[in-house]
Amino acid sequence: MAGVMMLAACGSEPSTGGSGGSGSTSSAPAGGGSLDGRSFLSVSLTEDGQPKELAPKTRIGLRFADGNVHAETGCNQLGGAVSTAGGKLTIDVLGGTEMGCDAPRQEQQYWVEQLLKDRPAWKLDGDKLTLTRGATTVVLQDRKVVQPDKALDGTTWKLETVVDGDTEWHLVGAEKAHLTISGERITGSTGCNDFEGVVARAAGKLTLGEMAVTAAGCTGDAAKLEQGVLSALHGELTYTIEADRLQLRAADGKGLDLTAR
Repeated sequence: MAGVMMLAACGSEPSTGGSGGSGSTSSAPAGGGSLDGRSFLSVSLTEDGQPKELAPKTRIGLRFADGNVHAETGCNQLGGAVSTAGGKLTIDVLGGTEMGCDAPRQEQQYWVEQLLKDRPAWKLDGDKLTLTRGATTVVLQDRKVVQPDKALDGTTWKLETVVDGDTEWHLVGAEKAHLTISGERITGSTGCNDFEGVVARAAGKLTLGEMAVTAAGCTGDAAKLEQGVLSALHGELTYTIEADRLQLRAADGKGLDLTAR
């Protein structure tokens, strides 16, 4: 989790150069429009005139928000304050998470890192963003076109992370926990017991009451995971969906991160 916190810190790092720094994504006519508030996923890459293959089951992703860029590399996440002035992406301090990956994804991360450090030229044409550095070209498309948001209803959402304020944790067996919302009902599993309950909805919010839970005895990590899941699924929660990811958060910072199964 130290790596994740480092990324959050680097995302708010002020630019130390003279090329715009944080907040400059909102005005960049040389590139063809503003990138702020938009997310993109790679659709094609060429290097020295030849197509470049990505590591299996990965994409390169870029998300621009509040003068920062966050990059998905297929391995670790990278991020930093970005300037888009003069038709260049300029990131003075680039940080990231520190998860170990297999060789193809680790090499891909290094490739993306070098691309971003080399201040590639950028051009936005509708929903397509093109980055160019020498003989290298990366074409990305708006995430909502490439990966439309999943529907909240009827989707089985698999647990990835239990969140408690600034702390995120994963436990063995977490992949067995899931939930499904259908109308005014929520059903699912803590990974040990099944649960069901009633859910009320307003714009971007869910309100959950007490859950009916089966009574299998849970011990060790399974008991801790169940407590975390049921504690998060209570009261009023905000929810956001981005592509196949669902985020649930309470006002006190507790919540769950899930992905569509």
